[in-house]
Amino acid sequence: MRRFWLSALATFVLDQLTKLAVVFGLDLANRVEIDVFPPFLVFRMAWNQGINFGLMAHGSDIARWGLIAVALAISAWVIWWLRRQPGGRWLQIAGGLLVGGALGNVVDRLAYGAVADFLNMSCCGIENPYAFNVADIAIFLGAVGLVFLADARTDGGKPSRARK
Repeated sequence: MRRFWLSALATFVLDQLTKLAVVFGLDLANRVEIDVFPPFLVFRMAWNQGINFGLMAHGSDIARWGLIAVALAISAWVIWWLRRQPGGRWLQIAGGLLVGGALGNVVDRLAYGAVADFLNMSCCGIENPYAFNVADIAIFLGAVGLVFLADARTDGGKPSRARK
């Protein structure tokens, strides 16, 4: 589980450092938008009280604490599952990405009441109205990695016998 913990920690630290640097260091919270390499990369401030794309953004404390509880429960389940799942280094790293990203967004909800999203990317005449952060990227990559790298055996990890 060492690779898991290292990737979770690295993801969490990178997420929090980028948020501090961009949102507060560059004062994006007040400036709202900074063209970095338009339209491909723009820092656009968005305080997301919901889940992806602002879904379930009710602005209530119940929703906020509910999303924190869900993120912590999923993180705990992933840790429990990875401890029992036979898998290689990439599966451990994928789990670390997911958990590190989830915990990064939990810290935002605890500290600010919402998740700090600031990355906006558009291309080829298509204007993307949404913003995201490093944690969102890690959660997505981690979830995809867990789906594609997980051992599909359902027999408790024992090798199955070939039928004749």
